Amino acid sequence: MDNWLRPVADTGLMISPVGFGTVKLGRNEQVKYPTAFEIPDDKKALELLALARDLGINLLDTAPAYGTSEERLGGLIKGQRDQWIICTKVGEEFENGESRFDFTPEHIRKSIERSLQRLKTDYLDMVLVHSDGNDVEIIERYGCLDVLNDLKREGLIRATGMSTKTVEGGIKVLEQADCAMVTWNLNEQGEREVLDYAARHGKSILVKKALASGHLAAGEDPVQKSMDFVFAHPGVTSAVLGTINPKHMEQNVQAVRQVILSHT
Repeated sequence: MDNWLRPVADTGLMISPVGFGTVKLGRNEQVKYPTAFEIPDDKKALELLALARDLGINLLDTAPAYGTSEERLGGLIKGQRDQWIICTKVGEEFENGESRFDFTPEHIRKSIERSLQRLKTDYLDMVLVHSDGNDVEIIERYGCLDVLNDLKREGLIRATGMSTKTVEGGIKVLEQADCAMVTWNLNEQGEREVLDYAARHGKSILVKKALASGHLAAGEDPVQKSMDFVFAHPGVTSAVLGTINPKHMEQNVQAVRQVILSHT
C-alpha cells in the first residue's frame, strides 16, 4: 500500500501506522493489563518481530521502564537495524518492582548513552520523555526537551517528544518537539486538543492505549471499531499496540489497513 508509511513531523522519518509496543518483551510486573502473561522467550520474540515486519510494521516502541525490553531488542534485531524505526524513552526507571523518575539533564544524557549500548546502535530514531503526569512542570523545571533537541543536533536522535498525560503538556511538547504520545481511544478522549494542534501544525501523534490496554468491552469487532475511531482524527500518525499474540497482531494491522483503505 503506497500510503502506508507516514511522516514524523519534518524529520524525514517514515513510520508505519501500527507500532509494535514491546513492554511485554521485558516486563510483566506492575503492568496495567487485564490478564497476566508470560514474557516470550527469544524464539517467540523473534517470530513476533518477523511477523511484524511481514505485516508492514517498522516502528518498535521500547523504554528503560520496560524491564529488559531494550537489551533484548538489541540482540533480537542484530543485523536488521536499518529495517526498524526505534522509539525509546527517558525519565522513568523500573527497578526492584517499582518505578522512579529522574528528568535531570544529567540523567537524560546517561539514559540515552545506556539505550544506545543496550540497543547496539549509534543513533536512536525517536526519543520521548516518559512523563509521570506533571507534564508542564517536567518541561519547564528540567528543560528535558531542550536536552533532547541538543542530542538531536548532535546526531544521536532523529525525532524528539514526550509521552504526555495532559492537554497543556501535550501542546507545550508540540511547540518544542516533533511528537507527542497521547491516550486516545473509545473510552478516553480528553486529549483531543493535542491531536487538533498536531494536525494544524504538522506535528506527529503516537497513540498509546488505542485499545484501552485490552479493557475495551466486547462487541461487534471492537478492534475494527477502535481503529476506525483512532484513525478518524487527521492528527494521528501511528498507534502503538503491545500485543504478543500473533493472531491479535494480524487483526490489529488488518483493522488499520481497512481504515486507511477507506480513507483513500
